[in-house]
Amino acid sequence: MTHTTTGAYRSRGSRRASRARRWILAVASIAVLGLIAWPVMSYFEIPPFTDKGDPVSYDRAGGATGATAGNTGTLMPTGPKAGFTNVKTLSDGTHVSVVTLDGKKSGFKGKVWVWAPKEYTDDPKFASSGFPVLVALPGGPGHDGNYWSLGEFGKQKLSLEKSISTWYQEGKSKPFLLAMPILNPGPDDKGIYWDGSDIPGQAKMGTWLTEDVPDLMKANFRTIKSRDGWGYMGSSTGGFASLKSVLKHPDKFKAAVANGPDIVPDSPLWRGHEKEKAQNNPEVLAKNLIAAKGPDVYVAFQVGTKENPATMSAVKKFMASYGKGPVHTRLWEIPGGDHNGATYLANMEGPMQWVSEQLAGPTPSS
Repeated sequence: MTHTTTGAYRSRGSRRASRARRWILAVASIAVLGLIAWPVMSYFEIPPFTDKGDPVSYDRAGGATGATAGNTGTLMPTGPKAGFTNVKTLSDGTHVSVVTLDGKKSGFKGKVWVWAPKEYTDDPKFASSGFPVLVALPGGPGHDGNYWSLGEFGKQKLSLEKSISTWYQEGKSKPFLLAMPILNPGPDDKGIYWDGSDIPGQAKMGTWLTEDVPDLMKANFRTIKSRDGWGYMGSSTGGFASLKSVLKHPDKFKAAVANGPDIVPDSPLWRGHEKEKAQNNPEVLAKNLIAAKGPDVYVAFQVGTKENPATMSAVKKFMASYGKGPVHTRLWEIPGGDHNGATYLANMEGPMQWVSEQLAGPTPSS
């Protein structure tokens, strides 16, 4: 009996050990499959493997905002806080988020994407420092999307956020806060666009870009009080809007990077509104600024040599006629460059460095 009992115990023990080994193998297999599946499911944004749509806060790490200790030139967030939701998380942990902004001054309601560099939330020396803002505008339809925020130009990938982070680390750019709004209130499928302006009888896109979008940034971020911390960057019609906004409001904005821009307003919606059209013409605005002897503005142009020759000609003509006095201009020609956002971003390091040298912030907190 003793021998038989011992054998039974050994048999049961062996079965338990075998089951344990199978459970361990099963758990290990599931873990391995999970590690394989996670990036795939995250890429395709399959819950719960994605943080897309999650609320995003740009408060400093640890909850400190520095709200009572801002530098003299810093404007602390004025509120109210916007309900930003995550669109994508970058490899450094920063977020591109979006909010639908109901513009109080323009009466226009549309999407704005925003991004803050890691230094904004995580660097102690900038805990109460104001950061410069770059309003980045797309070309093309510019309706219900902004390719700078979405990271795609056609089939080409681009990341303005990663580029700015890299350039900052290399000492070639400011660590900009990015505001990336839609440009047009509707599609341009019928040759209709709004020139980033307040065209009579139309949505007030000029006020949207120069009042409501900056107000959103002031409400939610530590910014620079003066115009020295505010600039634009845009391509094609977004380049026109960037150039025009700085020339029209030199008291609010100091610099712009204009990529392959139109130089004069040419939307068919201006028909019958010649006075207002002239008030949004960069040539007229530059002439008036020169006559007023300031304030100084800085515009960096980028144009590809494979673009429509008329674009290069118009930019060079503008620079020759108006690039003097308080209107400071520089041109970067892109050899073999086409008229597209991916080409411009790949060559933007020089223009961004030049513009950054003209702008303020962030100044380390004392």
